[in-house]
Amino acid sequence: MTNLQGIVIAVIILGVIFLWWLYRVSVKHNEVDWGSRWFGLIDGLNRYLCLRFHRLQPAKIDLPEKGGCIIACNHVSGLDPLVLIAAARRPLRFMIAREEYERFGLQWLFRGVGCIPVERSGRPELALREALRTLQAGEVLAIFPHGKMHLDTDSPRKLKKGVAWLASQTNAPVIPLRLTGVKGEGHTLLSVLMRSRVNIKSFDAIHCEQSAKGECLEAIARCIEGRTKQEQM
Repeated sequence: MTNLQGIVIAVIILGVIFLWWLYRVSVKHNEVDWGSRWFGLIDGLNRYLCLRFHRLQPAKIDLPEKGGCIIACNHVSGLDPLVLIAAARRPLRFMIAREEYERFGLQWLFRGVGCIPVERSGRPELALREALRTLQAGEVLAIFPHGKMHLDTDSPRKLKKGVAWLASQTNAPVIPLRLTGVKGEGHTLLSVLMRSRVNIKSFDAIHCEQSAKGECLEAIARCIEGRTKQEQM
């Protein structure tokens, strides 16, 4: 056996050991049934990376055990959806821009976890109807109501009205969340690669009435933008 052959065999053995370790880690940390073994493994791996690499502070999103509900969260980076999934004990369906949904190499993933693509310049009402059916089916819908990445240092931006409309149409509670501690704020891929110390602040559920959508949006905005008295203390 030549030295080169020995190196190749050693690399193969180490690769097999690493893949086995990766598999065991994924199985151990998987907490949600996504309806597919492969997506269960991805779920476990994502939770492990968020907890260990991004140092997600111990916190579980307080979701009802069943029934439709809406998560409304600030959006500061491409890491945000991964963190929300890692902190949830139910599958989440995200509303994302069509251009992100069709990103090369990721369509299978977005389609597999049930993401809802939104046509920003086309017919956004189609996505709202799909989101409505999602809530009526008792699923959890995750929304970034600013509509795009929005940092605390950016100019004020009104929330999209869709979150209040969906909540009032379905009587689904809105659970506001605020993410902080993301190292790569304002970036998509870089935020996933840079090590963070992420924290999720969860607020009491908000119920939106048909006649008070404006008040509902303002209540959500105060929470996810850190304008509540509790956040400022």
